[in-house]
Amino acid sequence: MTVRETFRRTKIVATIGPATSSPEMLRQLIEAGATTFRLNFSHGTHADHHRSICNIRQVSSELNQPVGILQDLQGPKIRLGVFKEGPIQLARGDKFVLTSRQVDGTSSISCITYDTLAEEVPIGAVIMLDDGKVEMVVEDVNVELGDLYCRVVIGGTLSNNKGVNFPNVHLSVSAMTDKDREDLRFGLSEGVDWVALSFVCTPEDVLEVKDLIAASGRDACVIAKIEKHEAIANMEEILAVCDGVMVARGDLGVEIPAEDVPIAQKQLIKTANRLGIPVITATQMLDSMVNSPRATRAEISDVANAIIDGTDAVMLSNETAVGKYPILAVETMARIAVRIEKEQDLKMQPIESMGRAIPNAISQAVGRIAMQLKAAAIVTLTKTGSTARNVSKFRPPIPILAVTPNVQVARRLQMVWGVQPLVLVSLPSARQNFEAALNLAQEMKLLSAGDLVVMSAGTLQDVAGSTDLVKVEFVSSVVGKGLSIGSGIVNGRARVAFHHLDVRDFNPGEILVIDRTDADYIEVIRKASAVITEESSLDSHAVVIGRRLGIPILIGVQNATGFIRDGEPLTVNFSKGMIYSGSRSDDLTF
Repeated sequence: MTVRETFRRTKIVATIGPATSSPEMLRQLIEAGATTFRLNFSHGTHADHHRSICNIRQVSSELNQPVGILQDLQGPKIRLGVFKEGPIQLARGDKFVLTSRQVDGTSSISCITYDTLAEEVPIGAVIMLDDGKVEMVVEDVNVELGDLYCRVVIGGTLSNNKGVNFPNVHLSVSAMTDKDREDLRFGLSEGVDWVALSFVCTPEDVLEVKDLIAASGRDACVIAKIEKHEAIANMEEILAVCDGVMVARGDLGVEIPAEDVPIAQKQLIKTANRLGIPVITATQMLDSMVNSPRATRAEISDVANAIIDGTDAVMLSNETAVGKYPILAVETMARIAVRIEKEQDLKMQPIESMGRAIPNAISQAVGRIAMQLKAAAIVTLTKTGSTARNVSKFRPPIPILAVTPNVQVARRLQMVWGVQPLVLVSLPSARQNFEAALNLAQEMKLLSAGDLVVMSAGTLQDVAGSTDLVKVEFVSSVVGKGLSIGSGIVNGRARVAFHHLDVRDFNPGEILVIDRTDADYIEVIRKASAVITEESSLDSHAVVIGRRLGIPILIGVQNATGFIRDGEPLTVNFSKGMIYSGSRSDDLTF
């Protein structure tokens, strides 16, 4: 079975919590299919998160598998205070006061973690508590006291620190709190790969975090969590400045009508796909698996539809953080993804407003060439991740093997649809890097000798978005080596000779493979593009004639006539003295 048939393109983000922070559980999650781990900074101490990060890096190294870490900042989540006598029960029609004053919670009043509450929330505003389980409407306001006088519309239970949302009310709260800044400094010092910013409203919120990251001298990508109605209104502007986006359907489903969430999800995914940034679909995807070993049919359909919409990644929250079946939840999500991808009529996606940018045009061409040639894989050389992301943007139905010398780039690419990152030390030339990449892919059983691959790279070193080179090549393995007399790289069909009559139909450009030559082979040598001999003498007949005719000779190849098959395509690299199975093409540079 080929990598193309077994490759899972959709990435899985798993939230780490008490149920999954041990090295053994992390190992099982990775083996089950998790590609990025989310650390929720609404919970846990810095010491807790430090242990989790160390464990993730340790297990990732042991498995030789890049794994991303996403730091999810809490953001300015507005919450109730503490109820003195424990949870309270509210019924429809009850009166209730929300205040910015510090008071103990009772059945008639609770403080709230927002100082300018009464100044910004008008009479008639709807208030959702505990993800919409309880609903109130504001009937009166006392700005001096900081009180909102509310009537309960939908009753239910309220307990300590439950979230509060104000749909359709613009609040002046900043997306970054002092706690977030402290958490961000910690996360950057720990080398997190992604920072998710909660309750984004404007592009300026994202730029503020990017400025803080730049000022720290660290490097991390920013994901905008779309969970406010203002963010939906500013979608294009926000996605234009962030590095990735999360469809955070929990708070979003309270901020806007629940029936609008699927529409917003599709719009966000479509916009992110067009811009070429990764998009994560999150919240309650397999929520029943917190307590059940089986997902509901509705949950399976939810995951499937997000994949069909074009999401790069799907996320598990409570399912893996505190659930009873974290490994099973990841396995279930992985199975859904593989099944849906197998059924999908995968084809290159047309991208609106692609413009005339050369990297875009070449990345799209790479996918189309790979499709037309039925390639086993697309191989990209990338130092920044840009080449791989550009190719992924067009959703080619071919696995993308992204080869990078930067382990952090590899970890970030674990959030990008269809990309399998491989870490490889950078070599001086593109050809050497491609050759090393193909050898590594074969070692990892991702490719086999004889597979056709389409390769792309940027020829400008360390310049993001400089993709300008395409190669088409058959995967070859080293089949032999010898001493080179001559230089260059020769492709050709092998002709194995035990007698000169064996090659009486020898064609120009073929490679003669023989134990030793004599005068009967002179005319054959004239036609040959190269000669491979088992004889090792520098004074041999083949060497003398080859030098006279300008034909490169590879001598001393043990048992060449035994392991090379007549008619087999070969590549001989005379600078290395190596024989490879398969044929290698020239570069196509644009």
